Amino acid sequence: MYSAARFMETNNFVSGNSVDELDVWTWSDILVALKHCQDSQQVATSSGVLQKWLDTLIVRLAMASEASPCGSISSTGSGCTASSKNGFSRATWWFEDLSVLSPILIQMLVKSMVSRKHNHVIISRFLFYYLKSKFHTASPDEKRRVLEIVFDMLYTLDPSSISCKSLFGVLRLVRCSNTSKSCRNKLESMIGSQIDQATLDDLLIPSPHGRSYRYDVNLVLRLLKVFLHGGGSELSPVQMKKVSSLIDQYIAEVAPDRCLKLSKFVALVTALPDSARDSWDELYHAMDIYLEVHAELSEEEKMKICCALNYEKLSSEACLHLSRNAKFPSKIHIRALVSQQSKLKSLRQGINNAKCCGDSPYRLTGIEGRAMEDEGSEKLRAQIQRMQWRLMELEKMCKKMQTQMTKIMKPKVSNHRTKRSLPRLCS
Repeated sequence: MYSAARFMETNNFVSGNSVDELDVWTWSDILVALKHCQDSQQVATSSGVLQKWLDTLIVRLAMASEASPCGSISSTGSGCTASSKNGFSRATWWFEDLSVLSPILIQMLVKSMVSRKHNHVIISRFLFYYLKSKFHTASPDEKRRVLEIVFDMLYTLDPSSISCKSLFGVLRLVRCSNTSKSCRNKLESMIGSQIDQATLDDLLIPSPHGRSYRYDVNLVLRLLKVFLHGGGSELSPVQMKKVSSLIDQYIAEVAPDRCLKLSKFVALVTALPDSARDSWDELYHAMDIYLEVHAELSEEEKMKICCALNYEKLSSEACLHLSRNAKFPSKIHIRALVSQQSKLKSLRQGINNAKCCGDSPYRLTGIEGRAMEDEGSEKLRAQIQRMQWRLMELEKMCKKMQTQMTKIMKPKVSNHRTKRSLPRLCS
């Protein structure tokens, strides 16, 4: 109260020596003055006093974070305050103290901190702390205002400094309140741009109230759209692999949902480019689960799912499982067998090429040359041996697949012509 009284009763506070006067104010003095002047912030802002107080706070933050072994310096005593006792590090001891300020003051504070090049990670953590501390007790209008200001301030920070997990936490808060569409779009944009940092638990957000399906698949599709097309920089292969692995896990999680529409499942399966995946085994097993749960699907509907399969990126084990799988259309069994035939052909050609390299007429001379030649020959023999073992495995697998497919197709084949159409892939 003393600090506020000084401001209200002193006419020459905004004079040229006001900065000198601020130097003798304690952290508590400035906080008390700010809290009591929040309601009259337009007058304070016009005089520049409010900004000077905030700037002084920022200077004190930098000094105290470097020097103070305990937390907040809001207490006049010698001991550490409640902030530090609650477990905040020296870099974040001030979170609780400043959470009492209004959204407008927080906006001014953060802008000044950014301009003074304060740590963006600490700023983002404070904004999340401030949002959560205000959200549960605020009115609907106040919630919208806090969200708008926090999101605007987050946009001014380096994206890499913003925790993806924290953004998902805010998203869950936003979904429980009547926030504006623009706020939700901003939040989804921030999350989508770094979805490669998310976890499966982050994505498992329940569907909106009144929807029958279990998880909000539409949200995940929107986030993927932002990730693929919303950023200005080119995505790295590492990012794509991370997201493809995450989405494959997500698809496996939502596949058993009886209420998940075919169109949504197909949209998930085809959301990422084929180059994002090295293997399609996980997707195949997710498709298998979906077809088992949705046994009422027609052959045409099943084909809409299966057309997305990349048989070349299915392992031999997955292809063998597919050849035994009566839940998949017969056309899919044939395509899987043809893909294995192509692999066999390529492998045989690779072995022949490797043997030709080993029979090269060119020879290195000298002791070092012969040593290098012996080492190269040893590596080549090992490579050929591995390829031959792989060839044998593929041939066995292919024969099993052809046998399984014949068993599945036999009851469905009604004439000899159809039987003859089955390819001999292992001859």
